[in-house]
Amino acid sequence: MTYQECYDRYKDMVETRLLQYFTGKGLEEVMRYSLLAGGKRLRPVLTLAFCEAAGGRPELALDFACAVEMLHTYSLIHDDLPCMDNDDLRRGKPTCHKVYGETAAVLAGDALQAAAFWTALQAPGPWARSDTPARAAAVLAEAAGELGMCLGQYWDTLGKEGPNSIEKLMEIDDKKTGDLLRAACLMGVIAAAGQRETDPGCVDAAMVYACALGLAFQIQDDLLDVTSTREALGKSIGSDAQNGKTTYVTLAGVEGCRHAVAGYTEEAKKALTKARWPGGGEQFLRDLADELGKRER
Repeated sequence: MTYQECYDRYKDMVETRLLQYFTGKGLEEVMRYSLLAGGKRLRPVLTLAFCEAAGGRPELALDFACAVEMLHTYSLIHDDLPCMDNDDLRRGKPTCHKVYGETAAVLAGDALQAAAFWTALQAPGPWARSDTPARAAAVLAEAAGELGMCLGQYWDTLGKEGPNSIEKLMEIDDKKTGDLLRAACLMGVIAAAGQRETDPGCVDAAMVYACALGLAFQIQDDLLDVTSTREALGKSIGSDAQNGKTTYVTLAGVEGCRHAVAGYTEEAKKALTKARWPGGGEQFLRDLADELGKRER
């Protein structure tokens, strides 16, 4: 199976499962609008890929993967609001608040966050460890809270009071982007460990991989905000400069950012050598890091 075939397999599993959530009217319609708006589904793909690489059945990690995507979608809805980035386009479609209004968008985000934890806690499976869903939900909660993604987002809203160095910007992005990527990878390993004995090194390898991948991803995002187009990205570009945000491009320049993306991509791939992956999926994870490092959208 090629890299793209494998990615599409994981993504199709996620898309099929997501269709089963929030099928009602009213608030559920608003939640569904953003949840099914498309995108790479990177985080849930990572959950399934790490589960399989660690020796588990990825279909048993599917609800964990969907929980991660629900949490990610909530963060995007709130990130697009006028009080945050004030964006009107996301994944090539009008943002949630542009379609349904700010109040409905806030509530849809709140509801998706709650649904993410419920989905993880209720994940069905013949778990060898009965606490597997609780462990996965705990990882997700830690990534989302006041010491994780929300803290990174708070720091990101400080504008001119925010980062003035690469080190401070990395600290923000490690929270804002890295924490949820780490949760996605770790939840995959937890799903595998709930099915069979796994190499203890998988946890540390997944953590280091996700940290490096998150930094490469965010730096590439900053690059694309300068070098890409609205049509190619499916969202507004240049918003960082308009909002007076300090980015990797403003601190390191375009070439410096490209060099950093390449370095962190290699760091992510190297992390995978620190564990045994009986599922044989480490090559896919290496290829995924490479693909993200050269993405154009």
